[in-house]
Amino acid sequence: MLPVTVSVPGKLILMGEHAVVYGRPALVAAVDLRLYARFSPCAPAAPLRIELPGLSAGCAAGWPEILSYAREARERWEGYAARPGPETFQSLRGTDPVHLVKVALGEAAAALSATAGAGHESPLDLRVESHLPMGSGMGSSAAAAVAVIAGYRLFRRSDLDLDLDLPEILRLAHEVERRQHGTPSGVDAATVARGGLLWAYRERTPETPQGGLAVEPLAVRSPLLQQIRVYDSGPPAETTGAVVAAVRERAARDPGRHERRLDRIGEATLGLRAELESATFDPRRVVELIRAAAAGLHELGVVPEAVQERIRQVEAAGGAAKISGAGALSGTSAGIVLAYHPEPDPLVRLPALALPQYPVHLGAAGLRREET
Repeated sequence: MLPVTVSVPGKLILMGEHAVVYGRPALVAAVDLRLYARFSPCAPAAPLRIELPGLSAGCAAGWPEILSYAREARERWEGYAARPGPETFQSLRGTDPVHLVKVALGEAAAALSATAGAGHESPLDLRVESHLPMGSGMGSSAAAAVAVIAGYRLFRRSDLDLDLDLPEILRLAHEVERRQHGTPSGVDAATVARGGLLWAYRERTPETPQGGLAVEPLAVRSPLLQQIRVYDSGPPAETTGAVVAAVRERAARDPGRHERRLDRIGEATLGLRAELESATFDPRRVVELIRAAAAGLHELGVVPEAVQERIRQVEAAGGAAKISGAGALSGTSAGIVLAYHPEPDPLVRLPALALPQYPVHLGAAGLRREET
């Protein structure tokens, strides 16, 4: 077997976070910060080794241990799916920093019909290096899941066509994301794998009467993407899965109000799509749409007061801002904040946006094989 390296971009939800879980559309863009997974063969008697230098973590294990770990994670998730809630969510991940990579390897190996403990799996070294901020809404877990699964499949089957194999990669990545986030929409994995700017929505078919995730690429005609600024308010106090579980619990307490909030976010998302597809977009309309989506997220309870105060200051200066991603239930940060102003200079001078800024390109290339 020859060494294999794949890379995957991060992602930002421009609009529609949380709402997409409940059947509304979302606009999602890949960003040109990337995660790399490098697979290398090693001596036959050596254990499987995983390195995560960004987390100062790693492990050495046998294939039976990896496959068993993935099976047990699946069983814990099935228990959560039967009784979802913040309490049962805590049992999903544990505290192992290598959890997601172990699950991804185990799911990928099981899908290729590896036999646990029978010695059919070759030992390997896996190194995952990421330029994505973790837990801030840029899809780091989805990028890791897609990269590990795609890279492993290439490592085992050198003639694999990544484009043709994408449906299976995404199916497995969605399972891995479930072990990490509980009930993910699938938007993150689809975006980092495909790249570009995507329109994500629920599509009901005879096979998926509840609605399966569908995505389609959008051709952007306006320069709006280049005018959206990306800031990091700091890592959220809670994981994405914990926030999603809390929103689901609140929705169950007052379904009618929850649906009305989601409808407003969905309408704003449709409006932003129209502005992105127009060669002459209306800056005032864009401000209105972002403000509407931001208000909906605040009402869902995923924008801490300290972050909401920053958003208010941007609005007072004539612009608009919103979180991108799951947000947070408490604390003073909520991950990525997107900001827009018809005239970008006022954003630079705002104390509310004295935050780390990412000069990213929105609409970057998706999953690809790299020269090793």
